[in-house]
Amino acid sequence: MRDAAVEAWPYAVASTNAYTGDDDLFAKPGRVLQRIEHMPIAPEDAGKGFSYELFNQYAPGSGSDAARKPVARVLAFRGTDFKGLSDIFFGTLRNDQIELALRYFDAERARLGDDLPWVVVGHSLGGALATEVSNAHPEVRAFLFNTSPFYRDEVRANALRRTVFNERGEFLRRFARSSEPPAANVFTINCEPRKGTITKHKVRPLADCITWIAAYASLDAFEVMKANGITKPFVECGAEDKPHPGPGSKPDEPCIHNSLRREAGGKGKGDSGRDGQR
Repeated sequence: MRDAAVEAWPYAVASTNAYTGDDDLFAKPGRVLQRIEHMPIAPEDAGKGFSYELFNQYAPGSGSDAARKPVARVLAFRGTDFKGLSDIFFGTLRNDQIELALRYFDAERARLGDDLPWVVVGHSLGGALATEVSNAHPEVRAFLFNTSPFYRDEVRANALRRTVFNERGEFLRRFARSSEPPAANVFTINCEPRKGTITKHKVRPLADCITWIAAYASLDAFEVMKANGITKPFVECGAEDKPHPGPGSKPDEPCIHNSLRREAGGKGKGDSGRDGQR
């Protein structure tokens, strides 16, 4: 899980910041991601709820900004923003946004070239659009977060080039049970078991949790975590205001949750009595 989080956290940040104009974006996405201008989106396409952002991704490390070289180009599709019905109608009930995603990806690739590998990412509906692009272009990596289960095709090819992170219990997983998901490396995280299914679907809490996990091994993730005020996920042992120990740290004792202690025969030493956390 930690290795996957180290690889995925920049894409979780990009997927969050694809929701341009929202109030829960990463104000400081760090040195690994740099937003670049994308092609103008035609008014009739924007009217269908379609939008995306482009980023250059830079190699991790502690070198100067001038010495860092881009290693990938990231296209992040925006998911449903619930500010109108256009996203649901054109993105879920119809295939308009799928066709737009394929068309704009091809246009951006033709404009910017293949000097860098392309990565497509997205949350919810944006994840479904990224899935469709990866299906059409098997060489393109895709990272999906709480992705929509409404795909046009059952995707069987390219499995090892798609990575999915889902929050356990988020509401779209109920629909996913009735649809065969695309083949992918899938990670289910239980970051916030106290939250409702709708809140669990949001991308920012999931991105925060992935970044927190990655910060145990990535200095870049640690710096983004600190700069954006990311706090400890509920399910990690320790006090609510526990600071992150930083990359390379190792626990000096196992993290055992109260529910496991009670199953073993009652409260253990140091049990705070709180449900689900020591």
